[in-house]
Amino acid sequence: MVKRLFSVARFGLLALFAASFLPQVAYGAEAASSWESGPKADARLISATTAVGELDAIPLGVEVKLQDGWKTYWRSPGDAGIPPQVDFEGSTNIASTDFRWPVPARFQYYDLETFGYSKQVVFPIDVQLERPGEPAALRARIDMLICDDVCIPHTMNVSLDLPGGPAAPSDHANLINQYSVQVPGDGTGVGLSLEGATFSGPNTKPLLEVAFRGSVPFVNPDLLIEGFEDHAFSKPEFEITDGGMLAIARMNAEDIFGDGATVDLAAQPVTFTLFDGARSIETQTTPIPGTLAVAGGAMHYVTLLSIIGLALIGGLILNLMPCVLPVLSIKLLSVVSHGGEDPKQVRLGFLATTAGIIVSFLALATLAVGVKSAGFAVGWGIQFQQPLFIIAIVVILTLFAANMWGLFEINLPGSVSDAAVKASGGASLKGNFFQGAFATILATPCTAPFLGTSIGFALSRGASEIYAVFFALGVGMAAPFILVALFPVLATKLPRPGPWMDWLKKFLSLALVATAVWLLSVMGFQVSATAAFVVGGLMAIIAALFVLRRYGSPAMLRAVPVAIVIIIAGAFATPATLSALNLNGGSGTDVAEGDWEPFDQAAITQLVAAGNVVFVDVTAEWCITCQVNKKRVLQVGDVAEVLNNSKVITMRADWTKPNNEIANYLASFNRFGIPFNVIYGPDSPSGVVLPELLSNKAVFAGLEDAGFSRDVAAAN
Repeated sequence: MVKRLFSVARFGLLALFAASFLPQVAYGAEAASSWESGPKADARLISATTAVGELDAIPLGVEVKLQDGWKTYWRSPGDAGIPPQVDFEGSTNIASTDFRWPVPARFQYYDLETFGYSKQVVFPIDVQLERPGEPAALRARIDMLICDDVCIPHTMNVSLDLPGGPAAPSDHANLINQYSVQVPGDGTGVGLSLEGATFSGPNTKPLLEVAFRGSVPFVNPDLLIEGFEDHAFSKPEFEITDGGMLAIARMNAEDIFGDGATVDLAAQPVTFTLFDGARSIETQTTPIPGTLAVAGGAMHYVTLLSIIGLALIGGLILNLMPCVLPVLSIKLLSVVSHGGEDPKQVRLGFLATTAGIIVSFLALATLAVGVKSAGFAVGWGIQFQQPLFIIAIVVILTLFAANMWGLFEINLPGSVSDAAVKASGGASLKGNFFQGAFATILATPCTAPFLGTSIGFALSRGASEIYAVFFALGVGMAAPFILVALFPVLATKLPRPGPWMDWLKKFLSLALVATAVWLLSVMGFQVSATAAFVVGGLMAIIAALFVLRRYGSPAMLRAVPVAIVIIIAGAFATPATLSALNLNGGSGTDVAEGDWEPFDQAAITQLVAAGNVVFVDVTAEWCITCQVNKKRVLQVGDVAEVLNNSKVITMRADWTKPNNEIANYLASFNRFGIPFNVIYGPDSPSGVVLPELLSNKAVFAGLEDAGFSRDVAAAN
């Protein structure tokens, strides 16, 4: 009996001990506070450990569950919202807390853009213990703003006690870890690194460029910017290059009040948070003035100073481009006409020509700034898309050629003809100035190596960059004239002008006539062949009047200038007149020639996904370099054979006439002039850009980079 009572007593003591112990064990295994419910969200405090053990810091988390359609915010909420705040006042054995932020999502609500979380989120918190090993009483107040169409503030109070003793992983350890790995780090663990950050453009709305490199290709990156409370950044546009390993984000910054206040992106460090799927990086740097560029798979800084250097080289090379060859006749005359002349006069004449070139480039810069400010597409050489501009150039070329043939030696009424006469003679400073201006105008249909890069930089930036780059282009193109101005002996040692020079003038005038005929063929494509023949016929009548004038009566001498002015006016009126009379007889179409398909940007992605290579040629009838590329490379030999392969789709975008789709397409590559050629393929879905002057080697290298194998194609 005593033994039985003793057994019962022992069982009772064990039960009593268990009754007092089991609740503590259950509570420790759960390691979470009770859920606190709000109108649209619930929250609780969870721990990754069952006890404090010997840990210096306890990994906690604030778990939030939101109803469908509702969201809460990241630490930088964007255009609206307030980030959650957690206050541990009233807790014991806590020295400090580190609240961490998982990667958020980007939300768009009408014109507002915010960053935050929906459905469920856990905010990891590292709690540093004041006295390791001792129990911790955690008392937290959670303040959150929960929004959908309306916003509701939530305030929740949660409690969690962690005992002393050995620590073991709790039921929430995996959940806290799941969100902890979503907190951006320095990128080393996930193969991400910051390559650089630059800014350029007007200080009221500067362009920020940030480049990141990854160890594996980027898929769908996004970038968040922090550091300027009174500035907003547009949604970044990404350029993925170097086989997908380099991502360059571009976005504009502006004052949030929209009052035109300036933005100084170099004033302080900027925090960048990039995330791409499960990997992310958070880093900080101060952007520097300049821009970013990729060459040969390497990213490098391009400052305004380096772009100006490229513009100087590009302007110099422009003298050798096919578009400028017709102008060489005028340039050559300007040199030989100074044979035996006073070095001072030679220097002044060539400085005047230099001024004409530079002033013309600055005028083009002013035009570009104005067109861009008005919201229209701007590009290099787009004035040749206008028939009236072409007629004006044809008229000037006709006057030049007539003067070179000696058909008139006196000044005609009107400033244009007066300047044309003086320019061809080269004896007047005004004439030399006009000569430089005219050479610049005829040079603008071309893009030369380095020219496309410098113009692309300028036209994508503000007015100051445009003027600086165009000024450098003018100096580069005028470099030969500057050289002669510095060393007049280069011209004065030539033979003195004589009868031989008259024959040279007549010979060189043929280049101007050929240029006029070429421009009329462009006009035939833009307007109609009828319009081109009418204008050409009117120019022939002008030449005939000059001839008659030499042998006519005094009355004819007085009548010819008036008749020429009337004919010139008629030439300008020809396109509108023929259109009104329905006599145009059809104009150029946009149908691509031969085996080339019309440009269709939307179809490129699908064609590449099907395993094809797409070769895009952006061209125009007024672009001589484009025509040279066709005749020398694209339409002959091995290149033509490869482009006719069934796995190569060739598209031609004709920019002879204004076309916003083509202009925007060029701008997407930061290009604003032609020729422009790009190859898309399985290995380069974003495109491989070819140089302005094509070669067989450049085309085959581009095809290979895009994923096209000549051997495989031949086998198929």
